[in-house]
Amino acid sequence: MATVIRVLNRAPVTVVMLIIGAIWLVPTVGLLVSSFRTAAESNTSGWWNGIAHPSQLTIEPYSNLLTGGGMLTAFKNTVLITVPTTLIVVLVASLAAYAFAWIRFRGRDVAFLIVVGLLVVPIQVALIPVATLYGKVGLFGHIPGVVLFHVAFGLPFAIFLLRNFFIGIPADLLEAARMDGAGELQVFYRVVMPLGTPAIASLAIFQFLWVWNDLLVALVFAQTSSAPMTVFIRNQLREFASNIDVIAPAAFLQMIVPLIVFFAFQRYFVQGLLAGSVK
Repeated sequence: MATVIRVLNRAPVTVVMLIIGAIWLVPTVGLLVSSFRTAAESNTSGWWNGIAHPSQLTIEPYSNLLTGGGMLTAFKNTVLITVPTTLIVVLVASLAAYAFAWIRFRGRDVAFLIVVGLLVVPIQVALIPVATLYGKVGLFGHIPGVVLFHVAFGLPFAIFLLRNFFIGIPADLLEAARMDGAGELQVFYRVVMPLGTPAIASLAIFQFLWVWNDLLVALVFAQTSSAPMTVFIRNQLREFASNIDVIAPAAFLQMIVPLIVFFAFQRYFVQGLLAGSVK
């Protein structure tokens, strides 16, 4: 009886959550259906007609998009920007967070306050100065320049998040490793990294999503040959304002990879979000 009462008490909340989830999924379903419809059908009827009349669905939009060459190049550029940025931010932030949490050195607290202060610096204020600097050193318009910019603005949050998690690791574990003869790097890789997996994984998800979906930085610093998918889709929108048979499949391909990454690491996501929240 008690179990039945608990189920009935939770039923309204479950129903509300299911409704909210269904509403959030409507744009995604609409984009998916639209990506399999021709331009003529999309311009004359709503995407829901594709569900009512499955004969309207075709892989021709994807075939035309992928055989054109531009989308494949943009996808490669997106990977070349996102993957190195994520790896560099995670590695550098992990080492820096460990130092701020467990290594005593002069000016540690001041340096950490500076890192926290950098969290409030808007990315827009650095676009023109960095673009000028890149023009002088030959990085403007190239992928390494985009990667460095993302790394610079991704590190403050990454260090802040991981430091708050690492400082919660029991000090006895680190002291025991040091007494066994482990150096600081060995302590970091053998003790801190395994225990910090939830926070590191959630940081990787955040960083990957931010960079993969970025438009502003790529629009400013990347040339046409090094532009990611967000810029490619934006250019299609500018040149073919009503050509939804190009924009819809490109947008869905842009979205599907972050979804795969998120669901692959979702078990760490909530743990990472709560990392350091009670410190």
